[in-house]
Amino acid sequence: MSEATQNKIHCFNCNKELDLAPAQKIHRSEECPYCYANLHSCKMCEFYDTSAYNECRETAADRIVEKEKANFCDFFILKGSGGGKSSKDDAMAAANALFKN
Repeated sequence: MSEATQNKIHCFNCNKELDLAPAQKIHRSEECPYCYANLHSCKMCEFYDTSAYNECRETAADRIVEKEKANFCDFFILKGSGGGKSSKDDAMAAANALFKN
């Protein structure tokens, strides 16, 4: 399977494939062209995780209550864009952050 096939990005709301480049910057006002859901929202972010505290794996991020609404989070990384790290790397970084002096 090619890398382009693996990194398809889908809307969290309508699940339609979006024509976005993996490294494309998503602005706060951008919407899904099919259902008009906000793209710069927690549910479209790489760090969104319902099992994590505040449903976010980024420990330095501010709490956002409405996960489907557009927000100003500086840590936003478009889900499926790769980001160059695996979940194993993320887990190790989080563990290391706990024991940092």
